[in-house]
Amino acid sequence: MGLFSFFKNAGANLFKSSEEKAADAAAEAKALEKQRIEALNGVVSGLGIKIENLDIDVKDDIVKVYGQTESQSDKEKIILALGNVAGVATVDDRISVVTPAPEATFYEVKSGDSLSKIAKAHYGDAMKYPVIFEANKPMLSDPNKIYPGQVLRLPPLENG
Repeated sequence: MGLFSFFKNAGANLFKSSEEKAADAAAEAKALEKQRIEALNGVVSGLGIKIENLDIDVKDDIVKVYGQTESQSDKEKIILALGNVAGVATVDDRISVVTPAPEATFYEVKSGDSLSKIAKAHYGDAMKYPVIFEANKPMLSDPNKIYPGQVLRLPPLENG
């Protein structure tokens, strides 16, 4: 036996060219990005918060969110809902607010935290935990269900 020559463009096409592989990878990445955007849109719509002209863009672990809300509170809830999704490291906030108000502080829950412990540390009164709970609805459904790594809104108190 020896070396046999064949016409390389004839016969069954079992191998993809590097261009075809790159095109397939790009199409797959685009489809994944579309899935992630649809899922994040679902997170926002699940909040029941009115946001006009919502637009979400995803690049790796960064989410850019655009739109307009009525209140600072609604804006912050949308940012937190997106940021508390696994795989999201950064939310680039491009949301405008119709009625601006003082921004809340964002707090990352630590192991052993409770809403009353956070309220005591932030407001000086453990009994202010309902303020934190209300400020984080609908992301929180129960004041006892928080987890390490979760980010919460700590709004400024109305009277001090």
